[in-house]
Amino acid sequence: MVTAYCMKCRAKREIKDLKETKLKNGRPTVKDKFPKCGTNVF
Repeated sequence: MVTAYCMKCRAKREIKDLKETKLKNGRPTVKDKFPKCGTNVF
């Protein structure tokens, strides 16, 4: 599991359903919605 920090609700949570994407410069990243408030996190 990966933990992410939400800037909106200021909490750390485990992220379950990660989606792998690539940035414009080709670097890989993961993206998902924060479970508590629904904000997008990288």
